[in-house]
Amino acid sequence: MTTPLELPGWRHAYSGKVRDLYVPADAPDAASAERMLVVASDRVSAFDHVLSPGIPDKGVLLTTLSLWWFDRLAGADGGRGIPNHLASSHVLTLGADGEANTADDLQSLIPDAVIGRAMVVKSLDMQPVECVVRGYLTGSGWTEYRENGTVCGIALPSGLENGDRLPEPIYTPAWKAPMGEHDENISYERTVELVGAERAAELRDLSLEIYARAARTAEEHGLILADTKFEFGIDDDGVMSLADEVLTSDSSRYWDAAVWASGTTPDERMASFDKQIVRDWLAANWAPPREGEPPALPDDVIERTRARYRELLERLTAA
Repeated sequence: MTTPLELPGWRHAYSGKVRDLYVPADAPDAASAERMLVVASDRVSAFDHVLSPGIPDKGVLLTTLSLWWFDRLAGADGGRGIPNHLASSHVLTLGADGEANTADDLQSLIPDAVIGRAMVVKSLDMQPVECVVRGYLTGSGWTEYRENGTVCGIALPSGLENGDRLPEPIYTPAWKAPMGEHDENISYERTVELVGAERAAELRDLSLEIYARAARTAEEHGLILADTKFEFGIDDDGVMSLADEVLTSDSSRYWDAAVWASGTTPDERMASFDKQIVRDWLAANWAPPREGEPPALPDDVIERTRARYRELLERLTAA
């Protein structure tokens, strides 16, 4: 893991596979911090390993896309405002270069070393549920469907093929495991046990609403939002708020709608705007059980992956 940056005014608190979390330097501890700095790195992970080298500009591209979606979901798309974790003065503008800028008073809180790939956010009581919404049959869902006719235990009509649109989006939550462990798909009933009936229903309904709004926006730009995952936390006023990243290439599966409609093979129809290029290369060049140090990514894999991240951002944010 890369050594965290030393950032003036902030103290490193935690690092995940691809993001770093900082709290104000004068905060006694992370739990008491009113604001935090979330920094998206250029690190890329696959098969539970952080790979090297990273994808240049990945942190900026994903942060810009998250800010764009937070802005739309706050009401810029004409829908009701979905509360989120951004500090109240965190206003997104897209500069002439297409990258994210923020309001001057908040920008001054973000150190120069991480400008463009950092968000100042409110501290939240994060919910232990990863909220997954699937609108299309693919990935692990397709594997389960072939075996049992279900996805995460939810029965689906017979005769569906890999990549098919589901009759309606389904909510398939997962339990957020501690660092180093795998997230676990759980039933809706289990989420009730974890967070209570009212919170469980709120998480489900918010997730399905956000997915529907985002899927419509994607369709307007010639894209399919096949599936995505959300994280939520509760603020000091008890309001459920959208947190972490949202609707990015790392948290969502997007396909080109025209290619999906005309493609002849699953690989062609469902070429996604994410790190699938990395996963495919690693699967072909690093045999299971994939222990020890993974092989270094070649330049062409890095450049093609970077281009897919950038293309998604440009297509979605185009007027």
